[in-house]
Amino acid sequence: MPELDGYATTGEIRRREGSGRHTTIIAMTAYALEGAREHCLEAGMDDYIAKPVTLESLSAVLGGALRQPVSVQSPPLLDPSTPATLRAKANRSAHR
Repeated sequence: MPELDGYATTGEIRRREGSGRHTTIIAMTAYALEGAREHCLEAGMDDYIAKPVTLESLSAVLGGALRQPVSVQSPPLLDPSTPATLRAKANRSAHR
């Protein structure tokens, strides 16, 4: 939302959803400043992850939000000599 930052957007989502619903909100930011996670949680977000994101940190945050373990696997690496059409098809399959 161009008019609102993540904190204001979270506040608006929380206001609109009321007490009968809870949308999971995970902040993702390039600013890994001290206190940033606490600021996000105070704003009503459920969790926080800082860039650069690793598969391990993403798995941990998603697992916590879903309250169950999450296995995040990297897409298979392709040989650079693989024709571009096959690489594109493999990439589309990996992101489904």
